[in-house]
Amino acid sequence: MTQHDQTLDETQIRIDLAAAIRLSRRNDWHEGVANHFSAAVSADWRKFLVNPRWVHWSRVRASDLVLCDADDPSTMERVDAPDPSAWSIHSALHRNLPQARVALHIHPPHATALCGLQDPTIYPIDQVTARFHKRMAYDMAFGGIATEGEEGERISRTVGNHRSVMMQNHGVTTLGNTVAEAWDALYHLERAAKTLLLAYSTGQPLQVMADDLAEETAAEWETYRDAELAHFAEMKRILDVEEPDYKD
Repeated sequence: MTQHDQTLDETQIRIDLAAAIRLSRRNDWHEGVANHFSAAVSADWRKFLVNPRWVHWSRVRASDLVLCDADDPSTMERVDAPDPSAWSIHSALHRNLPQARVALHIHPPHATALCGLQDPTIYPIDQVTARFHKRMAYDMAFGGIATEGEEGERISRTVGNHRSVMMQNHGVTTLGNTVAEAWDALYHLERAAKTLLLAYSTGQPLQVMADDLAEETAAEWETYRDAELAHFAEMKRILDVEEPDYKD
């Protein structure tokens, strides 16, 4: 089966997206019953799954995920309509960005704290922070809780051709061809933010890598796609034992 075929396997995508939601709850990245993950299930990426409105992330199962059409504004009139901000952000991402087959938007504590600084830049001070060197969008124009369509459109324009975005005064979003890739990027983005905040907390100047070293390190990460997939597969094996109902 090709990678393209895999992206159209709705049953597997449901399982993977539910796993990403449960795993993110385990890491305490979610915020109450808010935040939202989505994954496309059609060849044009416009039909996508998203977590149900205001259901706690510890309870979300594969069958709970809501199927939406990014081109159908009547979605918000449905009984099972997603959270308004989920529709605003994710419908725009799936309509406008070809790299947004999967879009994980969340407010993890360390990355969100960094987004609350005047300068939320992920500086390359170790190999994890260097993963995002010149590969990150920065949304510096927060427009409030994204319940209006224009805010979602603005966010998608800001992301451009990037796969990760730091959203000032808001949170983060990672994009990927698969749930595994987007979730691994989210894991390492929160890890990078934690490392950077710990370094800031010492009060000492940051030892930022030279540009050529940072670029070399970032490029090396791009050869580790198999590790990204293995990371997610290993985490799902833990869920298979401890929370197997995520697949239901």
